[in-house]
Amino acid sequence: MMRITFSDAGKRFNRDWIFRHFTYTFNLGESYAITGPNGSGKSTLLQSLSGSMEISEGSAVWSANTQTSKAAPLEIDKENIHQYVAIAAPYLEMIEEMTATEFLQFHSRFKKLAEGITIPEILAIVELEKAGNKQIRYYSSGMKQRVKLAQAFFSAVPILLLDEPCTNLDESGYRLYNKLIEQYGAGKTIVVSSNDTNEYAFCTHRIKVQDFK
Repeated sequence: MMRITFSDAGKRFNRDWIFRHFTYTFNLGESYAITGPNGSGKSTLLQSLSGSMEISEGSAVWSANTQTSKAAPLEIDKENIHQYVAIAAPYLEMIEEMTATEFLQFHSRFKKLAEGITIPEILAIVELEKAGNKQIRYYSSGMKQRVKLAQAFFSAVPILLLDEPCTNLDESGYRLYNKLIEQYGAGKTIVVSSNDTNEYAFCTHRIKVQDFK
């Protein structure tokens, strides 16, 4: 079982507090929506969950049970958190000189892809099979977002973090997103940062960033 626990956590940039006194536990297999106005700190909180951004006060603990032990969860070293987390976000850069096939192959060297599925099959699921050998720099913004969703959903990790996951997607892209959630998000902890209810309607827990100012 994987768990992320924040205790009286806060993050600030210079003198401005983005969030503060945040105490919350994210449990394996449950879905959470982080909501709030633009600029309220949704992305900052999500990046804190990913371990890529240090909090300024309080504590953040990533822990997991071993499959063979009933002992208390073991804390995960912060240097290894990336092995348990996948993220899709508009601000994440891709190597655009690569094709989508090459990019997923490269990604799989650092984070294993889900078992039982090949890269051509992944590209077919996100409807990019005909563009799999085209350099990403020639992709439309919507096609690039599909690649970002592919690398996140098909990473063999228990935690999936989605920051405005339908950015640049059209109606068919939204349908794809919902398909990925239903068919490939099962059993994972999913956290969605968004103001678009169509992106987080499935989430059973809601967190308003403005409640932690």
